Amino acid sequence: MGMKVGRAAILVAIACGVTVQPSAQTHQNAVIDLWAQGKAAFGVYAPNENPGPRGQTPLPAVYTREGGEKLAMNPLYDFVFLNLEGSYDPAAVKAMAAGLRSSKAAGRKMLLVRIPPIETDGAAAAKTRVKEILDAGADGVTIPHIRNLAEAREALAFFRDAGANVWSPKNRRGETLAMLMLEDPAAVAQAKEIAALDGLSILACGIGSLRQALGGDRAGAEAGTQKVLQEAKAAGLPDMLTANTQDVAQRVKEGFLALLMQGPTADDAIRAGRAAAGR
Repeated sequence: MGMKVGRAAILVAIACGVTVQPSAQTHQNAVIDLWAQGKAAFGVYAPNENPGPRGQTPLPAVYTREGGEKLAMNPLYDFVFLNLEGSYDPAAVKAMAAGLRSSKAAGRKMLLVRIPPIETDGAAAAKTRVKEILDAGADGVTIPHIRNLAEAREALAFFRDAGANVWSPKNRRGETLAMLMLEDPAAVAQAKEIAALDGLSILACGIGSLRQALGGDRAGAEAGTQKVLQEAKAAGLPDMLTANTQDVAQRVKEGFLALLMQGPTADDAIRAGRAAAGR
């Protein structure tokens, strides 16, 4: 089906320095079409709308439809990453999904939601959450801290049990994304075997958590990140990584196909990343 870009969205995009070019869209989830062209996608963490005063105990995170609508209007964003790893809240998924699908949106934004690790509340809870999030309107689910190959298989089975049409190297017509994160040395060592599993859409290394697991070894964490990237590429999978204004161009050059930003410099980082990616 063809993608229609409204005149208002085009004007906003031009004002933000984004080049808008008509292109064939074959997926409802437009990010998949970018990856099919070998192009990097750029997104942001959904910001907590209830951060509270600096230096004080964090307040419960709040995500609203209005906040999602504001994100939807920014033409720089290809996707929004809702992080519910620390505190699971299905209502936040519904609110964010509704906001991102606003008629004011500058293009369709992919919504990816991170849930708590399987080990936190058990496999049954994780399985229930995967279906609940997809039913609430998210485009995909991220399961962090995968510990080994067996747990990776178990995690991907949650998507099959939910009846999701998962996009993968063997199912290019899928729309739902199944993302796994490897964040400790033992899991990274099995990256090749995990990347080869059926039903996997995105593989990622949680570089910050891996560095912590390695006792603060930055070089070791970077080496692990590059290993996961190598195995993802070999399997035909995109790899997601956080980035900033200083390193986003390098990460695009290395071949990361999903770059995630946060904070007040996020838009500047995405502009730099888009330039590096030829977008």
